[in-house]
Amino acid sequence: MGGVLSLLSSGPQQAGPAAPPAAGEDVVQPAAGEGALENHLGGDEARNYRKYEYDMVAPHVGRKLLEIGSGLGHFSEQFAGRLDYLVVSDNDPYCVGELRKRYDGNEDVEVLDLELPATIDIRQKVDTVVMMNVLEHIKDDVQALRDLAAVTEPGGRIVIWVPGYMQLYGDFDRKVGHVQRYTPTTLEKSVREAGLVPDVLKPINFLGGIAWWAAVRRGGAGYPDPRLVKIYDRTVIPTTRAIERIVRPPFGQTVFCVARVPN
Repeated sequence: MGGVLSLLSSGPQQAGPAAPPAAGEDVVQPAAGEGALENHLGGDEARNYRKYEYDMVAPHVGRKLLEIGSGLGHFSEQFAGRLDYLVVSDNDPYCVGELRKRYDGNEDVEVLDLELPATIDIRQKVDTVVMMNVLEHIKDDVQALRDLAAVTEPGGRIVIWVPGYMQLYGDFDRKVGHVQRYTPTTLEKSVREAGLVPDVLKPINFLGGIAWWAAVRRGGAGYPDPRLVKIYDRTVIPTTRAIERIVRPPFGQTVFCVARVPN
């Protein structure tokens, strides 16, 4: 556990969690390109975590997918071969450029330069929207969800993966532009205000939440050390998955939601 705490506490020491952005304070999400802070938790040194994400999300993905915050496209590429239509998007010029290169000439894929909330212009409605660690960057999350619902077929799903619990909010969150961290209650409120129905809503990654809490209390979470991320990935994630197959945790590092667009 000491390695995990070091992983999450590589920044300057502080007495408690960092304050979230003040009202009216602009929060800008950093570029999601090579070297971005959050990439360490979804890159090659965190393969078990990536599989954890995929296994949670995949059962809810249909044949027509819109991914919000695609980065370089590594997550959505895992669904290749099972999709009839894919829309990838990002609001970072580097990522949008790389996505356009990746899918150049592929008529089954659209690439959008998109920053929510916004009207979304795509060729056809989708049956699934996936947003992995995106909603927490958006001040008007309710309007963003309404915009997504507008391009989702009735009965379709919006899959949301967000960091959990403001008690865990620290310097890392500020550095990557998090407006907030969610609980199941606060996420349900935003989902229902957007006119959606939460079919799945729960905290996950219980052990990760404990490690993150301890790190924030001990010191500000800074830049993840890729070597320690790998240790975390090989030990904590498999143990967490084994526990969550048996017990539904009351708390976690992440809140997971599948919201349905009413018929």
